[in-house]
Amino acid sequence: MHKNIAVIPGDGIGPEVTAQAVRVLNAIAHQYGHQFYYNSALMGADAIDKTGNPLPDETIRICAESDAILFGAIGHPKYDNDPTAKVRPEQGLLKLRKSLGLFANIRPVKTYSSLYHLSPLKANALDAVDFVIFRELTGGIYFGKKELSADGTTAIDECTYNVTEIERVSELAFQFAMNRRKKLTLVDKANVLETSRLWRRCVQQIATKYPEVQVDYMFVDNAAMQIILNPKQFDVVLTENMFGDIISDEASVLAGSLGLLPSASIGGKALFEPIHGSYPQAAGKDIANPVGSILSVALMLEYFGLQNEAKAVKDAVDWTLQNGFVTKDIDPVNFYFTSTIGELIADHIMNKKPEGVNKANIELRKSTII
Repeated sequence: MHKNIAVIPGDGIGPEVTAQAVRVLNAIAHQYGHQFYYNSALMGADAIDKTGNPLPDETIRICAESDAILFGAIGHPKYDNDPTAKVRPEQGLLKLRKSLGLFANIRPVKTYSSLYHLSPLKANALDAVDFVIFRELTGGIYFGKKELSADGTTAIDECTYNVTEIERVSELAFQFAMNRRKKLTLVDKANVLETSRLWRRCVQQIATKYPEVQVDYMFVDNAAMQIILNPKQFDVVLTENMFGDIISDEASVLAGSLGLLPSASIGGKALFEPIHGSYPQAAGKDIANPVGSILSVALMLEYFGLQNEAKAVKDAVDWTLQNGFVTKDIDPVNFYFTSTIGELIADHIMNKKPEGVNKANIELRKSTII
């Protein structure tokens, strides 16, 4: 298989975790006889610094001509801490989603038994947690009209949804549920918001086409509690843009680290990225967790129809976690570096993993296994 992949390293730790994701893609290509071609592009603070634009036209062109996009992270403190900034890194990502029609964000949430101790939840609540959040990505309050009164004392952020926006992401979520445990939960605030009532009406109508799927309806405040109290009850969670942004980050505590969770944004094209931010404090230190980016590669491979290859990536990640090969966010004392984790996972894919692992023979910066 030949695929053209646009690579947007982005800001902060983005370039470091993306480099390890590309390393894993190369291992898959080597092991399974594929060819992946990479085209790098700018976005975010890095793009602003170099071009004055958070999303240069060249980046849109590269992405539009690619088969998939691998993205790192976005954001920088100099913009986060300046509410008067007119140009922001996040504008690039929002524009890219609109430009490429990336209307559905898919975020798997899975727990690992070897990391239960990192979660604030008890182990029995974490066992067998495996659900997917479908977040609508190009509508809602993030894209609504924004106004500030002339005297600066009143602000407006408009939340708008139409039937088409709701139906297209809902159809995907129902189709996904059909291939899982056939359960879908719509998260909304239909007791207060008119947009949520429209969501509920649309989903109720679509549900008639999928009689095998059990559909539950849950207010977002209750859902936020239930994700902590009883996360294993969920299978496919469907929600609007802002609610999905919040609860998917909340769900990251189940896995033990924000650095473990991947995501896919699907529409006119497909973009794959870890859910974490740019974490500028760790940039350049080789300590960031690359697993979320690497598991995003697994989602990309599934998108390409390469199920065996995707499983190889997931199995390699499972092996590293089970054997305690983790980054500083997971174990601040006995940790391994970003590049080491990437190399271990790539080696596992290429069948270089030894039968017996002696951690003393694995260097911090190079995974030289003897």
